[in-house]
Amino acid sequence: MRKKTVVFDFDGVIHSYTSGWKGAGIVEDPVVPGIQSVIKELREKRYEVVVVSARCSNVEGMDAVKQYLEKNDIIVDRVMKEKPPAICYIDDRAICFDGKAETLIEKIRTFRPWNR
Repeated sequence: MRKKTVVFDFDGVIHSYTSGWKGAGIVEDPVVPGIQSVIKELREKRYEVVVVSARCSNVEGMDAVKQYLEKNDIIVDRVMKEKPPAICYIDDRAICFDGKAETLIEKIRTFRPWNR
């Protein structure tokens, strides 16, 4: 039986990203509280956990993300630059579509990530 995949965005979901963008290889902010235990529990329950980040589009960024995860004892199955097929995506800059297209413009206009 194939594992169910859950995809986590890196910045703003694992890496708190409170300092904003400093470059692909600079990930100096703390881990989002509680995210380590969630990822650990998902893996214990046999989910495949994938981390994605636009940072991973170059070697410096990919290395920085992998080192950050290792330094913070966050074990995942894969780190990628693009989102693979998954049962769900965890992202701080997403709007969950509820089937009501008429509400999207207002949701987009007023959108703010959790840490802003």
